[in-house]
Amino acid sequence: MLEITNLSKTYDSKQSKNGMVVDVPTLEKISLEIKKGEFVSIIGPSGCGKSTLFNIISGLEKPDEGYIKLEGEDITGKKGYVSYMLQRDLLLPWRTVLDNCILGMEIQGYSRAVCREKAKGLLDEFDLSEYERSYPNVLSGGMRQRVAFLRTMLFDKKILLLDEPFGALDAYTKSEMHEWLMSICRKYSLTILFITHDVEEALLLSDKVYVLSTKPAKVKLVLDVNLPKPRSRESLVDENFIKLKKKLLHSLFE
Repeated sequence: MLEITNLSKTYDSKQSKNGMVVDVPTLEKISLEIKKGEFVSIIGPSGCGKSTLFNIISGLEKPDEGYIKLEGEDITGKKGYVSYMLQRDLLLPWRTVLDNCILGMEIQGYSRAVCREKAKGLLDEFDLSEYERSYPNVLSGGMRQRVAFLRTMLFDKKILLLDEPFGALDAYTKSEMHEWLMSICRKYSLTILFITHDVEEALLLSDKVYVLSTKPAKVKLVLDVNLPKPRSRESLVDENFIKLKKKLLHSLFE
């Protein structure tokens, strides 16, 4: 469904060395594939270029080399083909939960009435129906992330990019969000590309995990997660889960 081939990106550094501008290679010939309905995670050291990769896939930046195809169509450098959820929820404090959810649809030109009708049909599944008219300041961290995810989903694109959406949550809330996200993915057959620093999170959620190197990022390992679904907290102590975790950690730190 999504084919990324030999993406490379280099930035000009703002810092100079001996009065010269220094190039900063960030991505080096990154290639990956995602099939329809797959959940694929990307892990790698901090600052290796994971978010840069997402910015290029979403069309916010252009690569120096390589291309991106979505169902055979070249979308390199083009915006509006994927839904993108950033690390922060970025909810607008003056909008209610319902009106935060529909922001992406409104930007695409749908009337507010149509947007609200569609969002209301999903609020209950996202455990948000009783907060429809509330404002973000009364929501917990997990609830804010559900609002942000629903907004991303309502953007109604074929692939969702999620950049560390649960990174700021406490361990208990994070675990609840994992189970909730897995249930939503099963119900709607979502195709998701997911950035995380958490190896256990990647294994719990994913069908496949890509491990990136330090900058300039290259693909070090592609790991198929052949573990039964649905997975839960109990999976963390499964022998096969532990073996895959060791393999990912070894690839990260070697």
